[in-house]
Amino acid sequence: MENPPSARERGELKKVQVIGCGAIAREILAICETNRLDHITLSCLPAIWHNTPEKIVPGLREAIAKARAEGFERIFIAYADCGTGGLIDRLCEEEGVGRIPGPHCYSFFAGNDAFAERWDEDISAFFLTDFLARQFEAFVIEPLGLDRHPELRDMYFGHYRKLVYLSQVEDEALQAKARRAADTLGLEYEYRYTGYGDLTRSLTGI
Repeated sequence: MENPPSARERGELKKVQVIGCGAIAREILAICETNRLDHITLSCLPAIWHNTPEKIVPGLREAIAKARAEGFERIFIAYADCGTGGLIDRLCEEEGVGRIPGPHCYSFFAGNDAFAERWDEDISAFFLTDFLARQFEAFVIEPLGLDRHPELRDMYFGHYRKLVYLSQVEDEALQAKARRAADTLGLEYEYRYTGYGDLTRSLTGI
C-alpha cells in the first residue's frame, strides 16, 4: 500500500510553526512522521516549566514573536491550559493562534471527552504519561525533595489512591518504570493505553 501524499506533495505549502511543551515533543514528532506533516516545524519550551507555570506564557509570547520574525505563516501552540488558569487562552486570543483543546496533556492523550467521563472515578488519581514514566525521578521525586526527605511522601500523596499510567506507546520497560513509581508513592497501579488521543486530531487539523 502506497503512503498517502505529504502535505508538501499536495501543494499545501504554508509553513506552520508548532510551539510545544518539551514533554510531548517525542509524540508530536511521531505524529508528524506518521501523517507526513512535513509542513510543520517544531520548537519546544522546557518541559520542567510545568513546575513553574508562570514561565509558560511569557515563553510562548517570545516564541511566537520569533516565529513571526522567521516568516512562519501559521503558528500553533502545542499546550493545553497546563495550570496557567486561562492565560494561554488569553495569549492565543491576543495573538490569533490556536492551541490543543483540553486542560492538560493527561486529558488530551486520553481524549478530552473520555477523560471527563471518567473523572469521578479518577478524582483520586495521580497520572503519568510516557514522558513522566521516563523522567519520574527528575520531574517528580527531585523537585518535591523526596530523594532527600522521603518522609514527606504521605504529605504530598496521602490524598491520592492510585497512579494511572496513560501510555502513548506500548512499552514494557516504561510500564515497569510506572509500576515502580506507583510503589514509590505507595499507590495502586493502573495501566491504560491511550495512544496519542486528541493530539493527533489537533496536529492533522492545523
